[in-house]
Amino acid sequence: MNILAVDTSTEICSVALRTGEGDVTRDCEAGQRHSSLLLPLIEEVLRETQLTLRQLDGIAFGAGPGSFTGLRIACGVVQGLAFAAQLPVYGVSSLLALAEASGAEKVIAALDARMGEIYHAAFTRQENAWQIAIAANLCKADAAPMVGGVGWCGAGSGFAAHRAALIQRYDGALGPVQAQLFPRAQYIARLAQPVFARGGGVPAHQALPLYIRDKVALTKSEQEGLP
Repeated sequence: MNILAVDTSTEICSVALRTGEGDVTRDCEAGQRHSSLLLPLIEEVLRETQLTLRQLDGIAFGAGPGSFTGLRIACGVVQGLAFAAQLPVYGVSSLLALAEASGAEKVIAALDARMGEIYHAAFTRQENAWQIAIAANLCKADAAPMVGGVGWCGAGSGFAAHRAALIQRYDGALGPVQAQLFPRAQYIARLAQPVFARGGGVPAHQALPLYIRDKVALTKSEQEGLP
């Protein structure tokens, strides 16, 4: 299968094109430049694989939670490309992409949500499929939902921003911590592949981001980051 995937839910702008011959990826620190970087990176991976949009089987994107502006950019670009090429779309949880990136079997995924909070979820892998142990939520690090058992891997920027609080919160349950991980597109493509293989996905106009935190106004920096 040929699957294009993008993620702009964090400060990383990430694009991957998954084919039967492997993954072609582009990842870069974007800051507020996601809107200017995303399409050129998509063009690069298509050119390198010598594929056109109409030769793809689907387009996946990091649906969130994450940066409000970033989620809107990814969803909007994917909707436009998928509508033009009549392709199905599939949104993948950014937190699940963190779990996939970790290589672990039990994962507490946490992204820095600013304002002293984290986007949080927990997953376990059973028979090569991920199961939700704790659904995506927004919380303070020192009040994160508890998990059962031991040997949980911590993954994501939430552990970089709130390491001490999370380690204390999960005292005895937490194993290795991979705070440097981001929800990159290659893992989103990997998670989307079985969905597209069974004919899943939705039409372009039905693609939606997952915000979690209600948003009533844009900050100045978010306004400046809009396309």
